[in-house]
Amino acid sequence: MPEAVAPPPRVVLDTNVLYAGLYSASGQSHRLLRAVAAARVRIVLSTPLLFEYEDVLRRDPEALGLSGRDIDAVLDNLCALADHQRIHFLWRPMLRDAKDDMVLELAVAAGARCIVTFNGRDFGPAAQFGIEVLNPKQLLERLR
Repeated sequence: MPEAVAPPPRVVLDTNVLYAGLYSASGQSHRLLRAVAAARVRIVLSTPLLFEYEDVLRRDPEALGLSGRDIDAVLDNLCALADHQRIHFLWRPMLRDAKDDMVLELAVAAGARCIVTFNGRDFGPAAQFGIEVLNPKQLLERLR
């Protein structure tokens, strides 16, 4: 009997990780986005987080070397690859930044395993919900 394969971890990507992954093809964030595309990681999205992604990516698309169509394609692909989660209960305010609260609320509502961010200190309260806070390198090391 073949050994059962564990499903990919379900995570919430903070906007800074998405931006970094699109900004540079040589960093850990880009490797993480490739792992998402290869179904080694499953991201969770909410409508508010998708709007946040769009807002940040459209602020200075030239810095990312992307056109408006490229940004549309990135967002469409993320939607196709993600689990979509509605949020019915708000935990605000838990964190200093309301946009970080949005990420934490999504992780809690989705039962996500972790939040992937470069601002780990800002997500200290996530631990009380059993949610780990990792940077892209840490998550990729766990996937090995």
